[in-house]
Amino acid sequence: MDSTDWVWFSPLQPPFAVAGFPWLQTEGKYRRLPVNPPYAVPAAVDALANHTAGGQIRFVTDSSRLAVRVRLAGPANMYHMAATGQCGFDCYEEWEDKLIYRATTQLSPAVSEYEALLFENGSTAPRQIVLNFPLYQGVEEVSVGLETGASVWAPPAYEGQGRIVVYGTSITQGACASRPGMCYTNLLSRRLNREFINLGFSGSGKGEPELSRIIATIPDVACLVLDYEANSVTPELYAQTLPEFIRIYREARPETPVLVLSRIPFARQKFDEEARRQQETRKKMQIELVRSLRAAGDHNIYFHDGEKLLLHHGQECFVDGIHPTDLGFMQMADGLEPVLRTILKKS
Repeated sequence: MDSTDWVWFSPLQPPFAVAGFPWLQTEGKYRRLPVNPPYAVPAAVDALANHTAGGQIRFVTDSSRLAVRVRLAGPANMYHMAATGQCGFDCYEEWEDKLIYRATTQLSPAVSEYEALLFENGSTAPRQIVLNFPLYQGVEEVSVGLETGASVWAPPAYEGQGRIVVYGTSITQGACASRPGMCYTNLLSRRLNREFINLGFSGSGKGEPELSRIIATIPDVACLVLDYEANSVTPELYAQTLPEFIRIYREARPETPVLVLSRIPFARQKFDEEARRQQETRKKMQIELVRSLRAAGDHNIYFHDGEKLLLHHGQECFVDGIHPTDLGFMQMADGLEPVLRTILKKS
């Protein structure tokens, strides 16, 4: 690309808006937890917090073309996930009042810096653009390129008040979506027109009390979704961590709706009786816990059965028997959308 034909902007400056990073305004980093967490967190969680899953750059422009310059913390290195999902940005453009997928950055898996043209010869009418951050890599710097002479304005506000925070596992983080916009939290963000905070930590979201205390400091939360069962290690450990996680969060946020989501069924369960038994044990515990809390007066806590999220083509929805493909993430969003709409309406 001829750099003389472009004007480059930092999305950290207005009128651009960046969503998905609760501490961005105070710390200036594309990071999902504080740089210096107030409570000790596992080293793996601290490292994964630099991955930018769920982040979005939002703005309105009349530019007929769009590009990005990106400096990553490292190159793509996952055997089972496309580099476009791990390290790429994808672009959604407003079309007839809806955000429609437009393009994905092209990049070599071996690079940690790239410049990519997302589109050209586009509309010159003002319309909203949303760029989704990479799911499984850190972004140290990103610039948005618009054509010389183009204007840029602040994006419209999200619909409704309050963010939706999702705490969970590698599945929550987005493994193994082909591009960032197909992670289920990004799918739901577009459908509900809400800011989502993706706190999925691959292999490391295990319900530590310190994480509950940190999450409880996030303001303006319309719903907290707990989707970490897949990392719970054993049914016995999960039966210890989940009640404590909720108790700690409730001390700080007594009225915020909380959705406990059991995990999706993994492919091996059809062939592994012990795996089926353990999942049923965990699910029974979750159901009984939510019932007991509601009976004790907490009417803002809910349960949803994750096994109902892959009702169609269930065995075909995986990359490796655990992590969903785009087909799996689409079904997860299809199942969760009405659940979240109901909770948000009640609250």
